[in-house]
Amino acid sequence: MKKIFYITFIASLSVFTATAQKETPPEGGVAKDFKLSAKQIQKHANGLRSTLVHYGTVPKATISLIIKTGNVHETTNQIWLADLTARLLREGTLKMNFAELSKKTAMMGGSLNINAGLAQTTISGSVLSEYAPAFIQLISDLVINPAFPASEVERLKSDLKRRLATQKAVPQAIAQEKFFEAMYGDQRYGKTFPTDQMISGYTAETVKEFYDQNFGAKRSVLYVVGSFDESAVKKAIGASLTKWKGGPEVNYPKITAMPVSDTMIIDRKAAPQTTVMIGLPVLTPDNKDYVPMVVTNSMLGGSFGSRITSNIREDKGYTYSPFSSLNNRKGSSIWIEQADVTSEHTVESLLEIEKEVKKLGAIEPSKDELKGIQNYEAGIFVLQNSSPGGIIGQLNFLDLYGLPDSYLDNYVKNIHAVTPAKVTQTANTYIQYDKMAKVMVGDKEGIEKQIKTQKEKLKAF
Repeated sequence: MKKIFYITFIASLSVFTATAQKETPPEGGVAKDFKLSAKQIQKHANGLRSTLVHYGTVPKATISLIIKTGNVHETTNQIWLADLTARLLREGTLKMNFAELSKKTAMMGGSLNINAGLAQTTISGSVLSEYAPAFIQLISDLVINPAFPASEVERLKSDLKRRLATQKAVPQAIAQEKFFEAMYGDQRYGKTFPTDQMISGYTAETVKEFYDQNFGAKRSVLYVVGSFDESAVKKAIGASLTKWKGGPEVNYPKITAMPVSDTMIIDRKAAPQTTVMIGLPVLTPDNKDYVPMVVTNSMLGGSFGSRITSNIREDKGYTYSPFSSLNNRKGSSIWIEQADVTSEHTVESLLEIEKEVKKLGAIEPSKDELKGIQNYEAGIFVLQNSSPGGIIGQLNFLDLYGLPDSYLDNYVKNIHAVTPAKVTQTANTYIQYDKMAKVMVGDKEGIEKQIKTQKEKLKAF
C-alpha cells in the first residue's frame, strides 16, 4: 500500500510540476524614460570644458578626463603610437614615478586608468568622495607634467610587440583587419595593426611630439559624476587643469566608409571552424533613423533572441555565439555580423544569414516579437545609466556625435515608438546583403568546395 501511495504521489507531483512549468510567466515591466540629473557645464579660459553631475548616495566619485585624440590622429606610419603614448603617460609625472602614482591613487580608494582609442584618449578613475579634488589635481599633474621616461620605452614597445603577435594569430583579429581594410582602404580606420618595424622606430621623442601636437585643454572634457563636494571640486579644477595649455582645436579627419560587395577568404588550413565577418556602412548616430536602426539590429542579430542567433545557433547548431553590432566611429558607422561557425557549414551559415537579412527587409515582424526586442533595448539602456561610469559614457556619446540632451530623455520613448513597418523599412534601406563585404578566415579549400556545391545546387534548381 505504501508503495502504491508513493507511486501515486509522485505521479501527482509530476503532473503538478508539468502544469506549473507550462504556466506563462508574468510579463516584465516597461522601462521608464531616463531623466538625467541636473548637470553643470563650464567652459574655462584655456578651452577645457567640465561637466559635473551629482548622482547616487554611495560616497564615491567617478572622474574622467576625455581628450579628443587617438589613433585617428596618427599618420599611416604611426599605427599604435597613441597606444604607446597612453602607456608611457601612465609611467608618471616629473614629480611622481609610476610606483608613487599607484600608491597615491590606491590611498584614495581607487585606481588610475589611461586608455587610447580610435578617436579619444581617456584618463579616469573612481575614488572616495573626499578625494575627488585630489584626484583631479593628480590628473592635472599627469597631463601638464608628463615624464615620458625614455628608460621605459623599450619595455613598453616589447609589450606592444607581444600584443601584436598574439592578436595576429587570432582568426577573429585577422578577419577584423581584412574587413576594416575593405571598408576604409588606406584611410586611418582601415589600418588595424602596425608592423614590428613601426613599433621599433618609436622613441620617447616620437611620443612627446605626438603628445604636443594632439593633446591639450581645447580637446578635453572633464566629467565628475557621483557624490562629491561641489565647491571643492570646482576649486580643484580652477587651481589645476585650467593651467594646462590650450593646445590644438578639435579636428577629426574626414573618413568615409565604402560599400564593398566582395568576398575574401583568408586561408587557415584544416581549421575546425571559420570566422565569418560580414557587413556594410550604415547611418551614424546623428541620423533620425538611428534609434530604429538600433531596434532593427537587435531583432536581426544583436540580441540573444535575435533571428540570426536563433537560426544558426539554436536551430542549425552551426555556431555558438553569433552576434551583430553597430560599429560607431567618429564620422562613420558600420553594421557587422560576426560568427565562428563549424568549417563544413561555412557557406550554409552565410546563406542562412542572407535569408534572415532579406526576410526582415521584406516582411514586417509581428508586434509581439517587436515588443520583446523593444523591452530588451529599453532595459539595456536603463542599465547603462545606472552607474556614474555609465552616465559619463552616455554624456560622452552625446558630445562626440553632437547630440542634444533630448536624445537621452526621449530614448526609451523613441524605442517604443518604432513600428513593425519601420523595422522592415530600415532593414530594407540600410542592411542590404548584396552590398556587403564578406570575410572568411578558415580552410580555403573546404570553403571553395562548399561554394561550388551550392552553385551546382542552384543551377539544378
